Amino acid sequence: MRLFFAVVMLLCASTGWSADQSTTPPAAVLKGTVLEAKDVESYTYLRLKTADGETWAAVGKAPLKKGAKVTIENVMVMTNFESKALKKTFPKIVFGTLAGTGAGSEMSAAHSGAPKAEFVGDVKVAKASGPDARTVAEVITKSAELKDKTVLVRGKVVKYSASIMGKNWIHLRDGSGSAADKSDDVLVTTLDQTKVGDVVVVKGVVHTDKDFGSGYAYKVLIEEATLQK
Repeated sequence: MRLFFAVVMLLCASTGWSADQSTTPPAAVLKGTVLEAKDVESYTYLRLKTADGETWAAVGKAPLKKGAKVTIENVMVMTNFESKALKKTFPKIVFGTLAGTGAGSEMSAAHSGAPKAEFVGDVKVAKASGPDARTVAEVITKSAELKDKTVLVRGKVVKYSASIMGKNWIHLRDGSGSAADKSDDVLVTTLDQTKVGDVVVVKGVVHTDKDFGSGYAYKVLIEEATLQK
């Protein structure tokens, strides 16, 4: 299974994308013939002729021309999506990974080997406040009861990989937990930007046993997160 493109709600300014509606759950594949292709920054928009009619899709930048047959894997659908780069709002658009592009290589670049902190030093961050507040260790050790629930975590960014498959990947620590059982570090995916060393408050949903394909599987992570400093 190839790594799917994360659907975008608010992409970083460099992409020029934004959106105002949430996505539908991922589907399997979309097949079609290219009727039109438009390149922007790192992405290609495609107007496709499919068995169910015409639809727009967005994939990693690819040299596609009219008439090309394409298969887009692990697609997600977004409504009322605005592309600032194209100055166009799509009532409906599909995001996914173009089959045969080796999408796993981007993930490998961001997460090669075991997670290693870029920030060196002691981390001690006060727990966030509120009913949904949890420490990093609590998210890891209580993942079964927190599954699919929203949590609030304050921590220090120890690793940051930007714009990988349409989202930013953060490793967060707060001084809780232990390296021995890997309860001291939690992976967060977000569309917000940050940098190593920042102390942020993360609000997102706990997901468990998430497999992104290409050998990248995580027992616990926080997704769909927004950041506050």
